[in-house]
Amino acid sequence: MSTKKPAAPKSALAGTDTPDRSNTNTKLDSLETFRSDATGQALRTNQGVKVADNQNTLKAGARGPSLLEDFIMREKITHFDHERIPERIVHARGTGAHGFFQSYENHSVLTKAGFLQDPAKKTPVFVRFSTVQGPRGSGDTVRDVRGFAVKFFTDEGNFDLVGNNMPVFFIQDAIKFPDFVHAVKPEPHNEIPTGGSAHDTFWDFVSLQPESAHMVIWAMSDRAIPKSLRSMQGFGVHTFRLINAEGKSRFVKFHWRPAAGTCSLVWDEAQKLAGKDTDYHRRDLWEAIEMGDYPEWELGVQVIEEENEHAFDFDILDPTKLIPEELVPITPLGKMTLNRNPDNFFAETEQVAFCPGHIVPGIDFSNDPLLQGRLFSYTDTQISRLGGPNFHEIPINRPVAPFHNGQRDALHRTTIDKGRASYEPNSIDGGWPKETPAAAQDGGFESYQERIDANKIRQRSESFGDHFSQARLFFHSMSKHEQEHIISAYSFELGKVEREFIRAREVNEILANIDLELAKRVAQNLGLPAPKAGTVDVPKISLDRSPALSQANLLPGDIKTRKVAILAANGVDGNAVDAMKKALEAEGAHAKLLGPTSAPVTTADGKMLPVDASMEGLPSIAFDAVFVPGGAASIKALSTDGVALHYLLEAYKHLKAIALHGEAKQLLDVLKLEADAGLIVGVDGKLAKPFFTAIGQHRVWDREPKAKAIPA
Repeated sequence: MSTKKPAAPKSALAGTDTPDRSNTNTKLDSLETFRSDATGQALRTNQGVKVADNQNTLKAGARGPSLLEDFIMREKITHFDHERIPERIVHARGTGAHGFFQSYENHSVLTKAGFLQDPAKKTPVFVRFSTVQGPRGSGDTVRDVRGFAVKFFTDEGNFDLVGNNMPVFFIQDAIKFPDFVHAVKPEPHNEIPTGGSAHDTFWDFVSLQPESAHMVIWAMSDRAIPKSLRSMQGFGVHTFRLINAEGKSRFVKFHWRPAAGTCSLVWDEAQKLAGKDTDYHRRDLWEAIEMGDYPEWELGVQVIEEENEHAFDFDILDPTKLIPEELVPITPLGKMTLNRNPDNFFAETEQVAFCPGHIVPGIDFSNDPLLQGRLFSYTDTQISRLGGPNFHEIPINRPVAPFHNGQRDALHRTTIDKGRASYEPNSIDGGWPKETPAAAQDGGFESYQERIDANKIRQRSESFGDHFSQARLFFHSMSKHEQEHIISAYSFELGKVEREFIRAREVNEILANIDLELAKRVAQNLGLPAPKAGTVDVPKISLDRSPALSQANLLPGDIKTRKVAILAANGVDGNAVDAMKKALEAEGAHAKLLGPTSAPVTTADGKMLPVDASMEGLPSIAFDAVFVPGGAASIKALSTDGVALHYLLEAYKHLKAIALHGEAKQLLDVLKLEADAGLIVGVDGKLAKPFFTAIGQHRVWDREPKAKAIPA
């Protein structure tokens, strides 16, 4: 009988790089039956049952709710949820902060949720920000999605809004979540790369899953390398429901808008920060709160009346789609302020448990199939991570509302129940605790009574079938420099992919359907033939561009909390230093004086100025801008100081605002640079205004072509 294994199936663009091992280690393979090779084998459950459909959860109708009886989805996600202990499987690298949420007004027209009805009420919150792919020890500034999870400790119970800094996701159905995460995690044979997606398994998966195209282009944009956690938007991703006291339901999408504006790092800067300050984002958040620069976000919703559910050229239940703000504006609800750092990272940030299923009366779910799976998955995961079903008793998770029920015992139970009856109904304890009718004042939770009349099927709704039009909308909505960054990101990531057929598939079957010029540019950078056309007919949608998607349109209009480095050596103009510090302070910005060493510097008139750090100790990547005050002796020293010159060149390369005061103008000749809109030369009284304007623009984007010639 032949022992030759059948050949693996090939895609149209795939070669096969699997070596034939059929004649090697045969004796070892026959003894070690625990080793498994799936080549040529059918997909089966852990009980040996063949799987007919691994793409869709069992639902009540194509757009209906997912069904608990789907043993294939439950087995798959249960195994996935318990694959790592005790670290989170995804979102392991994170940081958190305490704060409060305050509603702008009474929103009872929209919802009966109490925390959205009383403008005088301050609802405590705990927020955790995180990366997705990397372990706890990975870097903060890697290219990745950022988690944005908020726990509201309301009087009616905990409400967890568990989202990301991007409004869409990679997959449409929760049954594919384990596949996606397995693909994006480090390669299984060598656990490389840490914290990044530039490798074969990720790009193999997304190039075979066209539904991921929209999210991938977001991940290749500047959104994946945020400037700080304080400058990220947040999104609930899924469509939810808000329900008022009359039982009126409306669909909503949740949005967080940062008061600090939305902006990002440049790629070279992000890479250097990953090496020089692994904790850059968590340090920035911590220090901002400690200094009293409390980060703020506005919570808003896009509201869709039930009768308008099907009024769009996409399905609002599809988590790979967003609702452009030009079609449905955001209604502001209130403001969140983070004003207190944790006392203990493990007890709070590491043990906090978020679950999308934690909602309160007035908020409910939609039939989004990714959300439906998350409702099961998160609770299941917390049971594994936190040692059992009593994770809600850990102080950081404990609601401010009382909780009484018959759920007792199990690992880590801390509540001591005095009642004899752990069941309901009972007469031993007077019937307590009792149900609260939904119709009563402060009534109990009642699910929205959505009518369902459908067959049990495994099927994706046809309305989920357009995978490229919104990815195209996103790319066309970007500014020129943002588009160039996306092209560079695809080129860099795919350039790390070893298998050429995967690179070619992504270019020809994904990028060419988004934008042909994008595909051609990436193909050129990879040394691949340029595609001549896309492979599918992408439907035309109602918008060609959405300006709200571009970070260029999301700046705050001020320079509050921005950080400016002041470079000085002995002989510096002390008056110029003082004047700039006062001017920055008046604008809500912060300055740090840096010297050649950590020793104080002497001003031109003989005064001693203590420095905050050395230039090597706080590199330019830690700041938003650089100011060099005059003083002949100081400038002479800096002109021959390699660290100082590198400092300025690096800031220039990263497109930051630089101001040269008085004699510092000489540094232009030393560095062979030309003044521009963000490289400003001047004297007292004429420098601050244009300098602050340049800082407010975040980067000097017109400088980017010249800056590329500067060595890294």
